[in-house]
Amino acid sequence: MDKKLFLSGNEAVALAALDAGVKLGAGYPGTPSSEILDEFSKAGGTAQWSPNEKVALEVGIGAALASGRAIVTMKHVGLNVAADPLFTVAYSGTPGGLVIVSADDPGMASSQNEQDNRRYAVAAGIPMLEPADSQEAYDFTVRAFELAEEFRCPVLLRLTTRVCHSKCVVSRDRTGTSCPPVKYEKDVKSNVMIPAFARLAHRRLRARLNAIAALNDEKNEFNLEIPGKSDELGVIVSGISFQYVMEACPGAGVFKIGLSYPLPLESLKKFAAKYRRVMVVEEGDPIVAESCLAAGISAEGKAEMFRFGELNVERVRRLIAVDLTPEVPPKGGKAPELCPGCPHRKSYEALKALNCIVSGDIGCYTLGVLPPFEAVDSCVCMGASITVGVGLRKVLPEAEARRVVSVIGDSTFWHTGINGVVEAIYNKPSTGHVIMILDNSTTAMTGMQENPGTGRKLDHTPAPKLDLVCTLKGLGVDRVDVIDPLLEQDKLREVLSEDLKSNGISVIISRRPCIIAAARIKRYEENNK
Repeated sequence: MDKKLFLSGNEAVALAALDAGVKLGAGYPGTPSSEILDEFSKAGGTAQWSPNEKVALEVGIGAALASGRAIVTMKHVGLNVAADPLFTVAYSGTPGGLVIVSADDPGMASSQNEQDNRRYAVAAGIPMLEPADSQEAYDFTVRAFELAEEFRCPVLLRLTTRVCHSKCVVSRDRTGTSCPPVKYEKDVKSNVMIPAFARLAHRRLRARLNAIAALNDEKNEFNLEIPGKSDELGVIVSGISFQYVMEACPGAGVFKIGLSYPLPLESLKKFAAKYRRVMVVEEGDPIVAESCLAAGISAEGKAEMFRFGELNVERVRRLIAVDLTPEVPPKGGKAPELCPGCPHRKSYEALKALNCIVSGDIGCYTLGVLPPFEAVDSCVCMGASITVGVGLRKVLPEAEARRVVSVIGDSTFWHTGINGVVEAIYNKPSTGHVIMILDNSTTAMTGMQENPGTGRKLDHTPAPKLDLVCTLKGLGVDRVDVIDPLLEQDKLREVLSEDLKSNGISVIISRRPCIIAAARIKRYEENNK
């Protein structure tokens, strides 16, 4: 086995999970986290794509209740979906190590917001590690499992886009890490969060955080202090911002936080006392800056203009200099677009031709908002297209309500779209509703991953294939049509026109494989015969 490897942060987390003896990896693909489970599986780990992040975390909790080590991966907005089990498992904990990876996306390279999931650690009351490069991604992942078992609590590993995808040399030296044997021991008071037990668990949670905070201060294992060449400037930093600070502020004293919740406040106070001026440099929300001020540490935060997007060396220089002159807008790149030959194109052409009001969803088909289609009117979060469409139909005048169509992808349908169909049937608008599922036989935008409807597991080996038509009819949908948008363009418009006039719940499955994935799908099917 190679001891030194050139790895991205995602690859480093995957190998660390393997070396830590992880029994199960579960998640839902979402950039910038998608490669972690793929790489874990390729390296020999057991991994699966779950229908959504909530399910993935619950599966991980189950594995950890059996004392197995489990890693659960998702992008930042995925943690919103998994928040329900997250807050409860923070109380109960698990005997096995449970590590939850949140890959945040400052600057929204591929996301609908740039929420800062460090706030989840504070809100749920779980420790959080923030690596600044691939080596730390490896080391912190291994230690996260050990911390989780030592304190019987989940650990949040927060990555960001730059850490996930940038590469550096990694020393892989944690192989053979000991982990407890898999077994189940009945412990109702810890594992069943009825109010009587949860009240005690909440007190244990706060005591646990106090103990971890003391450990963070005493050992400073995850933190790094670099003495300044003078007492002029000290910089408190976390995550990828450390790399920028080291280049932008040579000679400054630096305190890099690795275990960023609970913070090592006593160590930060000692550090701050050494310098005339102390600044906090962090991407996203001013979480560390606010915590320092609340603890009586006189540290400057960043100006509001630096709260948006990723930081870089030049922005850090300006931040330190409190340079508030307008920033030069970044050079415009090529606008994203649906691929030439994408089957979604014909679906959007039909929707536009019939002047539909389109409630959109997350995926490649979101690009239907851009020219030449300009056919998407809303996009909130995964699965919301159907329910937002129902809401539009409920309040619009009949003539406009009949123009509303919800558009969703096949993977997103299995993620949270099913609930929307249930809502449409149970609380049916008087005009009914029309749903279009753009089924391209893959989870395209995040890297061609499998989903419950493809008939293949994460590693592309055979799996039970969930049938969209049977599922929809079983739920009670009035009409389901399966149409090839390229070969049956006239039929697509004809059926869509009929459904818009109906008072029933109608679903059009616009089915044709993604043009990029088609060849590999064919290869998988041939290999699996």
